[in-house]
Amino acid sequence: MASTQSTSFESSQVRKSTMFIMQQLVTKDFKLKYRRSVLGILWSVLNPLLMMCVLTLVFSNMFRFPIENYPVYLILGMTLFTLMSDATNGAMHSMLDSAALIKKVRIEKAVFPIEKVLFSLVNYAFSMIAVICVMIFFKIQPSPSIFGAILVIIYVLIFSAGLGLLLSALTVFFRDVMHLWSVIIMAWNYLTPIFWPQEGLASLDSGLSNMLMTCEQWNPMYHYVAYIRDCMMYQTMPGLTENLICIGFAVVTFSLGIVVFRKTQHKFILYI
Repeated sequence: MASTQSTSFESSQVRKSTMFIMQQLVTKDFKLKYRRSVLGILWSVLNPLLMMCVLTLVFSNMFRFPIENYPVYLILGMTLFTLMSDATNGAMHSMLDSAALIKKVRIEKAVFPIEKVLFSLVNYAFSMIAVICVMIFFKIQPSPSIFGAILVIIYVLIFSAGLGLLLSALTVFFRDVMHLWSVIIMAWNYLTPIFWPQEGLASLDSGLSNMLMTCEQWNPMYHYVAYIRDCMMYQTMPGLTENLICIGFAVVTFSLGIVVFRKTQHKFILYI
């Protein structure tokens, strides 16, 4: 009985210690990101706004995509994709960046990639101020479906955490992953309907259009971006099928990431 209570107490202490360390790491990253910056945290709001203005100028005037409230369409997709991109990039480098601490202190290694995902969520929360300002400017009235955005953000976080765990483990053994991922992210960004209309594929050659539309169905960010636009811009709540697709991508990716990370983490100390 005493042994069981002791084990339970130790587990509780480990959880509290892990949460404390994660909190400290998020705080440290936050301070480092905005250190010696005049505008500081305001850049989390200004960056998506400035990018939206530039891309709106290019794609709504030069390429003339016929999308109503195009800036809202753009900023919703852009900020959500950036959440995933920042989370996975940060997680990918987390083990190497924390090598000195890992060699000195016995700690749950998954804390480091997960912390990067949470830090990306903090930045995303500030970027949502920009999203709300743009929606107010275009007079898009809030509706109950806006709460569905919280659900899709959770899906993206779980998906990004799984992808981040996988990338962080692979990067320890193969540094080439860092260079390859930057190319993948860039291609992924262009293949996701962030600044072009989702219906744009239909105007292409039938063979190419069918191939790309099939690829989009297997593109998790395609579903997540469409989901948040439905909730916040078009004021409709995606149905059960779309939710199951989004959950499926998140759970499968997270499961794969955690399995690979757990099976390889005992070798990290030899390669970092």
